[in-house]
This record gives sequence, structure tokens and C-alpha cells, in this order.
Amino acid sequence: MEKLFNTRSMIFTLYGDYISQYGNVIWIGSLIRLLKEFGHNEQSVRAAISRMSKQGWVQSEKQGNKSYYYLTDRGKKRMDEAANRIYQINPPSWDGEWRLLLYTIPEDKRHLRDELRRELVWSGFGLLSNSCWITPNPLEEQVNNLIAKYEIDSYVNFFRAKYEGMNQNKDLVDQCWDLEEVNERYSEFIQTYSQKYIIDKNKIEKGDLSDGSCFVERTMLVHQYRKFLFIDPSLPQELLPEDWLGDSAASLFRDYYQMLREPATRFFESVFEPGEPLDTKES
Repeated sequence: MEKLFNTRSMIFTLYGDYISQYGNVIWIGSLIRLLKEFGHNEQSVRAAISRMSKQGWVQSEKQGNKSYYYLTDRGKKRMDEAANRIYQINPPSWDGEWRLLLYTIPEDKRHLRDELRRELVWSGFGLLSNSCWITPNPLEEQVNNLIAKYEIDSYVNFFRAKYEGMNQNKDLVDQCWDLEEVNERYSEFIQTYSQKYIIDKNKIEKGDLSDGSCFVERTMLVHQYRKFLFIDPSLPQELLPEDWLGDSAASLFRDYYQMLREPATRFFESVFEPGEPLDTKES
């Protein structure tokens, strides 16, 4: 079977959509079996989970002769943040204020600057000007976590402010994000998955879609929809264009997900092997 998507990325999807609901812990054998459904072999799974461990997303613990992997505190925070954005029903309301993050990280710490940029984009910040990032969302906690993580408090200033001109708030949005491109991606998602939804609904009603196939379809659905976390800043309704397709895509995602949820969960539970309670304190 052809391998579907990056192994590490698929592991993140499984942790976010399944494993996090079962104590955040999984036996490596179960993980290998689940990812086999997407064309990933044992070697690639072991290499990817090892890389995630070195990056601080997961930790391992031996129980007998078996290795179990669980999310670190950092991993749990990322999964929680992602879940809140993926499964939110209503867009956030806006208090009318912008959050501004400015930094002057020296050249000898350039790697921290590059990592911080990637984190800010993922959280939904937009680049207004050189080293000045803004968001209308209350991301104070995420900012404080980033400052503590990279130990850059002496290089960062953070503000809350109202925009007083010379244009409109939506003009700031146009400067920082390409919502037209994001909308095109949402349109592609709707076209693809509205058709798949109808096909799979008919198959399920006829009993022609196995639990394993539902598991694959649900995981792929989440995996594709999760990509919007990297390009959609989750702006409040007041700042979105009138023809915004994000809400329609979210509604389609929820309906499709709900249809696949029960059979996909049955398959996951048939493969998943829970371990003993782990001491998940990070060293």
C-alpha cells in the first residue's frame, strides 16, 4: 500500500483524535498496527516516534518487554490547543483589541527566532512589520508559554492596543494574512469532501463500509482539516470577509466526522492496547 502522508504528522493526528481520549498513552505495537492502515511500516513508525521523543513531544516508558509512548506536558498543551481550534463550534468573539508581540532577538540566537516565528504562525499571529506580530485573539497564555520555553523574556515586548487608524481593522487583516488564498483552500476542501461524504454515507447505510475503512476515512478527514491550523488564523467574525467559507467547511467537517465516529472508534479500540497507569512526570 502506498504511504499516505508523513509518518510523524500522522502520529500527531492519531494522538490528537484518538490517543488523547484514552489517557494519552499507547503501546508502540498498537501504533505500528494503526499506521499500517495508511501504508507506514514498522521502521518508519519507530523512527518517527523516536524523533518526536527527541523533540520533546512524547516520552516512553517500559512495561515488561513493551514500550509505551505518552504525550509530554508540551505535547498535551499542543493537542489541547489544536482540539480547541479544530472542534470549536462558534468563531471567537472579539474584544476590539489587538495583541502585539515585538522582539529583538540577536543574530547569535537566530535559531530561536526561526522557531518562534513558526510557533507564532501556528498560533494564528500575523506579521505586520519586521519582528512585529499581531493577533486579535486572546493568546496571552500561548505567548507566555513561548517566552518561557525559549527563555527570551529579555528580548520581547507584548502589548494590548486598539487600532486608531489610519485605515480600518480589516486593512490590518489584509496586511497580515492572505484570506483569499485560505478561502480557496476551504473551497477545495468543501468540493472534495462534500462528494466523499455522500458516497460514504450511502456505503454506511448499505453496510458496505468496514470499521477499518471508517477509521481510515475519519483519520484522513481530520488530517486534512488539521492543515488549516497552519494557514487559518481563526479570526473573529467581525474581521472576516463576507464570502468566508470557513464556517461551511467546519459544518461539513463536523457532519462527516460524526457519521464516521462510532465505527472508526470501534476499529481503534480493537487495535489499541492500554498500558498500566504511567508516571508521566517529565524529567
